[in-house]
This record gives sequence, structure tokens and C-alpha cells, in this order.
Amino acid sequence: MLEDEVEFTAILAQGPGGQNVHKVASAVQLRFDIRASSLPPEVKARLLALADQRVTKDGVIVIKAQTTRSQQQNRAEALARLAEMVAEASQVPRKRRPTQPTYGARQRRLKAKAQRGEVKAGRGKVQA
Repeated sequence: MLEDEVEFTAILAQGPGGQNVHKVASAVQLRFDIRASSLPPEVKARLLALADQRVTKDGVIVIKAQTTRSQQQNRAEALARLAEMVAEASQVPRKRRPTQPTYGARQRRLKAKAQRGEVKAGRGKVQA
């Protein structure tokens, strides 16, 4: 992932902070176009398939960082979050191998069902 594939925009931060928050554009919005990036195709596909609100319908990741008062620190934090997303998508998910219950587990289940059936059968009216 190259630095020139990322677009930064300085915006006003939200929330408390007094006059400074209204004067200084210290928050950073990072935009990263997945389809136009130099990432491998399988990583792109996993990023586009993410059920994440930061990924738009157009395939652009939008990350907003506003935790610090410094624009440079917010910029670094946004890049770190993007790198974390890409690293997560780079890992190939393990295939699930279907398993079956063991013989003992099946026997215990059947025994418990039979015992429960006996309890319910014993709830009828008593013959005099």
C-alpha cells in the first residue's frame, strides 16, 4: 500500500474542546480507494466484502481520526487504522472442517432423552 494512494482531508473535529475545536481543522479524514489500489486481488476482494460501515458502496474506505489536537497525530492514527484493516484482510481465513459428534456424545444424548421421556411418562394420572 503506497502513501500516494491515500487521500487526506483536514476537517473540523466534533465534540467538546472550547474555541480551539471551532477554529482549527485538526481532525483528519482518510479516503482509500480499494479498487484503484496496488493491493493483491484477493486482499481487495476481502476488503470489499467486509461488513464495515467505513467501506462505502463505491469501494472507498473512509476513516475519520479526531482523538488528538494535532493534525499530524490524527493523520498517523488514521494511517495506522487503515494498515490494521489491510493486515486483517491479508490473512487468509481458515477453512472450516465439518465434524461429527463422537460415539460417546451420541450415547449420552440418547440416554438423557430416554430419561426425560420417563419423567414425562410418569406425570399421568395414578391408577387406583
